[in-house]
Amino acid sequence: MVTITLRWAKGADQTLGLPAYESAGAAGADLRANLPAGPVTLSPAGRALISTGLHMAIPEGFEVQIRPRSGLALKHGLTLPNSPGTIDADYRGTVGVILLNTGTEAFEVTHGMRIAQMVVAPVVQAAFRVGETLDDTARGGGGFGSTGLS
Repeated sequence: MVTITLRWAKGADQTLGLPAYESAGAAGADLRANLPAGPVTLSPAGRALISTGLHMAIPEGFEVQIRPRSGLALKHGLTLPNSPGTIDADYRGTVGVILLNTGTEAFEVTHGMRIAQMVVAPVVQAAFRVGETLDDTARGGGGFGSTGLS
């Protein structure tokens, strides 16, 4: 098990608790909006950076991916425009979630609302080099639907 060390941001409401897995088989732990100053209203097509009130120390070799919550996406059209968002192991600032309202009605993000989920994942860094040729594959340079419709 990987341990993520958390610290509260200055002025954050610590009574909200830490991210939590809501079921035994959950891959993502829910993150809450930490908005002690009051709610944020997202108009249709509006987006905002919503604070979680948390700083994280992620172990080297891991990242935290920030993903939308399916219920908010289905019921209200809320999503994350940079999904999945990545929090790198060397970032120590306050974690924020960029929410985008793709729905047709305004949506109010309230203090304590579960707004996203975080998934801890291993990271593999690659070496990059220039080569004169690339190996051939059956697909070749085909992309954007080139493998068929079904």
